[in-house]
Amino acid sequence: MKTNRIELAGVITQGPIRKQSPAGIPHCHFVLEHRSEQQEAGLPRQAYCRLQVVASGQGSQYKTQHLALGSNIKVSGFLAYQTSRNGAGKLVLHADDIIDI
Repeated sequence: MKTNRIELAGVITQGPIRKQSPAGIPHCHFVLEHRSEQQEAGLPRQAYCRLQVVASGQGSQYKTQHLALGSNIKVSGFLAYQTSRNGAGKLVLHADDIIDI
C-alpha cells in the first residue's frame, strides 16, 4: 500500500457542519486553517494553508461533538481529491483522528 497520511494542527475557521448521507452515514465538515514557521533550506519560512476536512462514520459523531468555530485541534487522516457539482476540484482531508490542542 502506498502512503497517504497527513497530520495538521490549526483552528476551525468554517463550520463545523453536521449532515447525514442518504445512506444514513454521519459526516462533519469544517475548514482547518494552519499557520506556522517551518525550516526550508536552513531558512525560516512562513507556512499557511486552509484545508477542507470531513470526518465520517458512526465514530465521527463522538470525535466531533466538541468542535466549534475557533477550536484549536490536530487532525490526522488521508488526502483525497473531490470535485464539486460545479466542477471545481479541491483536496480534502478525511479525518480519522481529531484531538484538542
